[in-house]
Amino acid sequence: MTRATRAEINLSALRHNLQVARSSSRAKQMAIIKADGYGHGIVEVAHALSDADGFGVATINEAITLRESGVYQPILLLEGFNRPQDLLLMHAYHLESAIHNEEQIKIIETEASNPHRAWIKVDTGMHRLGFAPDQVSSVYQRLAAIESIQQPIPLMTHFACADDKNADYTKQQHALFEKATAGFTKSETSLANSAGLLGWPETHADWVRPGIMLYGASPFVNGNAADHDLQPVMTLKSEIIAIHNFNKGDSIGYGQGYVCEADMPVATIAIGYGDGYPRHACNGTPVLINGQHAPLVGRVSMDMITVDLRTIKKAKVGDEVTLWGEGLPVELVAEKAETISYELFCGVTQRVEFHYY
Repeated sequence: MTRATRAEINLSALRHNLQVARSSSRAKQMAIIKADGYGHGIVEVAHALSDADGFGVATINEAITLRESGVYQPILLLEGFNRPQDLLLMHAYHLESAIHNEEQIKIIETEASNPHRAWIKVDTGMHRLGFAPDQVSSVYQRLAAIESIQQPIPLMTHFACADDKNADYTKQQHALFEKATAGFTKSETSLANSAGLLGWPETHADWVRPGIMLYGASPFVNGNAADHDLQPVMTLKSEIIAIHNFNKGDSIGYGQGYVCEADMPVATIAIGYGDGYPRHACNGTPVLINGQHAPLVGRVSMDMITVDLRTIKKAKVGDEVTLWGEGLPVELVAEKAETISYELFCGVTQRVEFHYY
């Protein structure tokens, strides 16, 4: 018998969320689909988002997968390239790249002969990748002198705290970027991720880069996707495989992670950290059974979790269980596991069957 654990991917919801992004900004939409489409399936996501103006990925392998599946829109490598041989692949597959360090410029100067669209990454405060604001002018002039680089050269940055609507740091980063790029009025620019798109309209510029919002989760601290009319795309499901009645004082799971406070029915559900359900989800984390919340009791194990059935009427073996998605916001589960929705989506493992509809 096939194991019931599955991830249902609602492609209509994905397209709806892209339209929410479009209605929030007049800028071009670069859909961010790195990390296998945030765990949703990069090819399926890209084809569902065929109305996007372009796509952003992390690696060249992700980009090649998209091209070979028939994706024709511009594809930007957000981490750029690292080796001279990458330039040949980028030309063959018509890829664009972020330029964020001196070594990349040297490679282009010595190796590049084919036309290439490069984006200058400006470090306005994230401090991972990019050139300092006072380097931008010299970097731009150096790249502009390379015949193979297409001009005008676009510029981009990334926000560190846009998920906090009260943070002044986003305003500071925006101001730094505007000052650093003021002389390049013909260049396209991109600053806003999902949080910037929904919460900081002054940062929209020419391109916005929706990511987590496309998958139906809020980009904000303590945010709720429904507040922005976002629909859940992934619904993670399984089923009850056993029900037992335990007595007050009985312990449940590894390390006696929960002790029954009363005589109570407990359901065992076929999902665990081997499927990507967060091991650190605490007692009380909700699952959805027959339209009602039931709390997790005991530690999450590799293949199973256990939940308290006292509030669930007529539960039986074989009943469907929702772990997150439609009816149960992923943000709520992430909070209970002391993590973020991004990690939950990306953590779903290969043994979970994906159903697209």
